[in-house]
Amino acid sequence: MSTQPETTQQTNLKGTSYKADHEIIGAILQDYFDGLYEGDVAKLRRIFHDDAWLKGSDYRSSRDEWLKAVAARPVPKEEGMDYGFKILSLDIVGDQAMAKVDVPLLAAHFIDFIGLLKENGAWKIVNKMFTII
Repeated sequence: MSTQPETTQQTNLKGTSYKADHEIIGAILQDYFDGLYEGDVAKLRRIFHDDAWLKGSDYRSSRDEWLKAVAARPVPKEEGMDYGFKILSLDIVGDQAMAKVDVPLLAAHFIDFIGLLKENGAWKIVNKMFTII
């Protein structure tokens, strides 16, 4: 039984293989995990759209406001935290995608829903919703 979503074997409406999109988005999510773990604000800035918003219960932040907070907090890698990030699911439909990811980070454990859009041939994160579990 395959662990890949069925859509990775199909072609999207623009004629691009979902398999190729799946690999590209997988690399973006890996950069997301690595950026969080290493406190690498430049890496995170590259994968988020300029006007991305991050939202949680009673929390709203622009990308740039959030990146300032990431830069100011302890770096998980330097704190000796285990690397336990995981992609739980990924759905791709046309030029949009939604990933559900497991993010154990510092003193909290998050589930993030990461929304991505493919514009001008490039995938970017356009929103992030999260909750603490």
